[in-house]
Formats: sequence, C-alpha cells, structure tokens
Amino acid sequence: MNMLSLSVEGMTCAACTGRVERVLKAQPGVTQAVANLVTRRAEITVSEMVDVEALAAAVRKAGYAAKPLSQAATHDPLVEQRQLWRAVWVAAALTLPVFIVEMGGHFIPGFHAALHGLVDLQTLWWAEFVLVSLVLLGPGHGFFAKGLPALLHRAPDMNSLVAVGAGAAWAYSSLVTVAPELFPQAARSVYFEAAAVIVVLILLGRALEARARGRAGAAIARLVKLTPKTARRVMEGGVQEVEVAALLPGDLVQIRPGERIPADGTVVSGHSSVDEAMLTGEAIGQEKQTGARLTGGTVNGTGALVMQITEVGAATVLARIIAMVEAAQGGKLPVQALVDKITLWFVPLVMLLATLTVLLWLAFGPGVAQALVAGVSVLIIACPCAMGLAVPVSILVGTGRAAELGVLFRKGEALQRLESVKLIAFDKTGTLTVGRPVVQAVIGGPEVLALAAAVEAASEHPLAAAVVAEAARLGVFVAPVSDFKAVPGQGARASLAGAQISVGSARMFAQIDGDLSARAAAAQALGQGVLFVGRGDVAIGLITVADPIKPQAAAAVMALRSAGVDVAMITGDAEATAQAVARALGITKVHAGVLPDGKAAVVARFGSGVAFVGDGINDAPALAAAEVGFAMGSGTDVAIEAGDVVLITSDPRCVATALQLSRATMQNIRQNLLWAFGYNAALIPVAAGVLVPFGGPQLSPMLAAAAMALSSVFVVFNALRLRRFTGVKP
Repeated sequence: MNMLSLSVEGMTCAACTGRVERVLKAQPGVTQAVANLVTRRAEITVSEMVDVEALAAAVRKAGYAAKPLSQAATHDPLVEQRQLWRAVWVAAALTLPVFIVEMGGHFIPGFHAALHGLVDLQTLWWAEFVLVSLVLLGPGHGFFAKGLPALLHRAPDMNSLVAVGAGAAWAYSSLVTVAPELFPQAARSVYFEAAAVIVVLILLGRALEARARGRAGAAIARLVKLTPKTARRVMEGGVQEVEVAALLPGDLVQIRPGERIPADGTVVSGHSSVDEAMLTGEAIGQEKQTGARLTGGTVNGTGALVMQITEVGAATVLARIIAMVEAAQGGKLPVQALVDKITLWFVPLVMLLATLTVLLWLAFGPGVAQALVAGVSVLIIACPCAMGLAVPVSILVGTGRAAELGVLFRKGEALQRLESVKLIAFDKTGTLTVGRPVVQAVIGGPEVLALAAAVEAASEHPLAAAVVAEAARLGVFVAPVSDFKAVPGQGARASLAGAQISVGSARMFAQIDGDLSARAAAAQALGQGVLFVGRGDVAIGLITVADPIKPQAAAAVMALRSAGVDVAMITGDAEATAQAVARALGITKVHAGVLPDGKAAVVARFGSGVAFVGDGINDAPALAAAEVGFAMGSGTDVAIEAGDVVLITSDPRCVATALQLSRATMQNIRQNLLWAFGYNAALIPVAAGVLVPFGGPQLSPMLAAAAMALSSVFVVFNALRLRRFTGVKP
C-alpha cells in the first residue's frame, strides 16, 4: 500500500469532501481516500502504481482545483483571507443601496413614501436589478460556477444550495421587473435584497471562518517558522552566510548567542545553554558542550557554538514533527463516518424538502411570493458547512496544541481511541526511571569513592560509568591504577600505590563486617545494585547504585489515577527492582522479568482499552499490540515508529496530558456535531414555515443566510477553545 497526497481547493462543506472522496475511490487502484475540508488535502491509499496526476485530473473534472501536493504552492491563509474580505466589501457596497431601498421603511417611518415620491417604483427595481446582478456575477460568481455543475452531476453541495436559493430570488424578482403584467398585483414584489444579502452574509461567514481556521492551524505555521533562513557555514577561508537549504551533513556551522540552530547536529566546540522549549515544552535551558546533540529550531543561549550538521531537510527532528502533526491533522476519526453517512444524503434531501415546501405553500399559502421565500430559506439555512467543519477543525486545533505541549499524534484515530483507554501500562527503564544507573549512596567516606572510581575508570561495565560520573560530579581526584583485571561475575581489581583495590560483589571479599552486610541487604531490598570496595579481600565500604525514578513519574501516575485510569508496570527487570519502583509510585499491577514478546502478551491479557508506554526496541511489540502505543521521543526509532503517539520529551506527565487532551478534543467534537445537527434539525422546519399557521415566525432568506454563516463560525470558534488547554501542570 502506498500513500499519495493531493492539494484540493474549492471544498466548502461536508458534501464537497464526500464528493471528492467518492470520485477518488472510483479510480482504478485506489483503496481508500480521505478529503479534509480544513487542511484542503486528500490523502489517497493505492494498492498499485497509480498516476497521481490522473487522480488530480479526476478531481478537477468533478469541479475542484486539484494538483499533486508536491506541485502545489504553499497555502497562504492570509492571501485567502484578503481575497474573501475583498469580495465581502465589494458585495456589501453593491448590496447596501438595495438593502436601504427595500428595508429602510422598516426602520424609518415614511421612508418608502418619500423615496417613491422622488423615484418611481419601476426605476428603483431596474436599479436593484443591475446592482444585484453585479453582486451575483462578481463576488457571488463562485457559488454558481461550482454549485450548478455539481447539481447537474447529481452531486449537489453547499454551493448548489446557495446558487439555487439566491438564483431563484433573483430570477423571480427579475421577471417581476421585466414583465410585471405576468403576475397578479398581490404577487408583484421583488426579493433582490434577499439574493444579494445571502451572498454577502455567506461570504462574511467564510471570511470569519477562514480567519479562525488560520488561527486553528497556527501550530504548524509556528513550527515551520522555527527554522532560520540562513546559517553561518565555516569554510577554509572563513565564515560564509548560506541558505539553510544549502547545508549538507558534515558541514561546520557557527552559532552565535541568541541564534536559532539551523539543522540537527552535534557540538564540535563551545559551551552554551540551549532553549528547547518550543520543541520539548521544557522551560529550563539545556546545557550543551562538545559532543552534545543539537536540534534544529531551538535557540542558542549566551555562549558561542560550532556544530557539525548530521541531518538536514526532511530528516531533521523538526521536519519529522511537522510531518507527524500534518498526518494527524489530515486523518479521519471513526466518528467522522457518521457525518459522512448523513451528508451523503443530506443536500439532496434538503433540495427535496425545499421543493416540497414550495409546493405546499403554493397549494395552501397566499401565493407564489411566500412560496419562494419559504423555499429559498430552507435551501440557505440547511447548508452543511458546520457539519463539514465539526470534526476536522477540532482535530486540527487539538493535535496542533498537543504538539506545542510535546505530544505528537502520529495517527489521527489514536486521538479518539485514547479517550476510552481504561488502563495504561508503563515500561520501567527509561520511561518511569531515568534509564541509566546513578550512585545513590557512598558508605565509608570519600576515600571509598576515590578508590572505586580509580578502578572503575578502566572498566566498561554500566555500573562503573555511574561511579566515575559521581566522582567527577563531586570533584574527587581519580588516581591512575595498574594491573587492572576484570573478574567475570564478580567485579574488578587493580593496583594502586602498592595495594590491591577490589570493587565488586560480596564474593570478592573474605571479610565484610556486619554493618556493611546489613546496609547492602537493605539496598538490595530496594532493588539497588551494591558494589563493595576494599583493600585486598577486606571490604572497607560500599556504593549503592540504582536507576532513579524520574521526578515527574509520581505526578504522572497521580494525574492518570485522577482521570479514572488504572496504571500498571511491565518490565524485564528483576522482581525486587520492579517492586521497589512500583511501591514508590503507588503502582499495584506489576509484571516483572518479562521478555519483549511477553510484554505484548501481557498487554493482550489486559483486554481492551489498554495503552502502553515504552522507549526501547524491546517495547515495539507491546506498542503495536496496545490499543494506543506511546513512544518516548528519547527512545529508539523502532519504538517511535511502532507508537501511535510520540512524546517529544521523556516526561511521563505527557501521557496524562495526551489523555486529557484526547478527552477534551472528543468532547469538543461532540459539541460541534450536536450544534451542527441540532441547528439544522431545529431551523429547517422554521424556515419552511411550519410555525406560521400557529402564529409563529418564519425565517426570511436573509436571516437564514446569517444563521447559516454564524453556525460555521460558531463551530470553528468552539474548536479554538482547545488552544487554551494547558495539560498536566508541573
């Protein structure tokens, strides 16, 4: 299976996306197609080699501007907004005189009498005819250019409803103007203002919607802007300023204080603190020196650095983050299937209802004018714009906000699945713990640490590195040793100042006093490793080493429990070590000594509604088996590829943040759908006039257009509330 992407312009409602999807699915080799109204893209899954240009041509034939995504210009929301606002102002300027002429009498007593004393009625109608025709041919041209062909192809959309509604009002009014003798006196009324105001209000709604949609998609725009345009490449003759796009792996780049890192790489020289908050959410600057990793888009602090580029372009961390966010935002949640089924029949049903409304008014109403008003109102009020926006705009805002908080949804459907998760299982090492051994205690004084570090400096054992690191942290002098010898299964020995120094397990020593033995037993009960240190075969002290629990782990577990989610631990470590960590965090479900394949089996035994959090290659099977897999961004590429959600930082609180954001986004989607469906269910009958026989109101086409436009704007602004989501506080 391969994925192809199209840029599709001209989609305005749920009926449009449905039509694009049906056209694409009908093409040979296409197995799945998802059109997104908000991102203006279509993602196509193909089972064989398919010409992407042929797919674009099929969509263009259906009435939408489509081209392969690689050939499409970068969408600029500001350009779209300027075009829409220009159309709004032109349409409003042409419509205002018509509106004043027709509606002024409702606000100013005697206005119509005074106006008709100056200009006869027929002349006014001709002036209105000219102005409104300009509105429909100019700013309103798109409704007819897209809506009427869609209607002829028996796939009507929102544009079709507007075109038929506004066109009917204009045509009826034009006939009254040109040949009034064809109509009885009571029916000689014009509705030019309705046709024009419909266009103005719907264009206004689109302009407001575009502005809000631009704010909704600002997360990716902010990520894109993180990469600087130029970099200072170090050449043999000095430093040369070049485009970032011209950088290659291996290039040396000079980073001055306050500059953004242009690409991924490592520090060659210099020392500084780098602000990685925009990528990781970590507010504290990270210290960087020779050998440290640098990520493109982060901000250098007060020191000067020289870095060597290792990844550029699409291979950088920032580019991969943007790709993940875009993929999630373009995805289709299972809840969207309900919307798709309804909108498939919705617009044809609305047109049928409008026709039925006109016929009933003609049969039982006062005349053709009232029948026209009712029919046009039904067409306009029922435009399914809000339905088309209800789900994707919430996904857009929710996943964008998640990225800003350090959570990347690789798959959009994970956003919905996560909401129903009842249990989250964590791997231990590197997930709940730091992932590397650290000295916990030195018993026997500074001399013990100095002797141990002297011996362990020549060892490659992981615990040896922890001892050496602790000596360096405390500034302990490490003397050189000779005759170093590793003793398999026990430890290591070396000569120092004529004495043999031993570091290792109790088996290396013939004499260990009772106090040291008791302390060793207590440390081992906590799951800590123990290194005895001595001269010859007499132990003089010990060092305890453990993989420390992350400081944020307890808050993460507490936040998940507060959210009604149970927490478990699945680890390959020994039972004592696992139980020690579990007790400290309040986790009661512990599976220790589990092999990689066994982790997936444990996840399966938990049943449905289970998520798994891991960071290593050995976690990949469990990540794939879980309903939602969380991969720590600090982990391996294999784990990240197997996860549905990637946590940019190694902070386990991001798991709780992702869960809370999933629930908030799904609640937001349900609110949008309730509004979109409820709005149409309530107002279509009112527009049709069912309340009129009982003395109730009937919506005019102008009010119907205003209500329809505001419905879409409401949905978008409701989704924008997700931008205020803060996640789990420190």
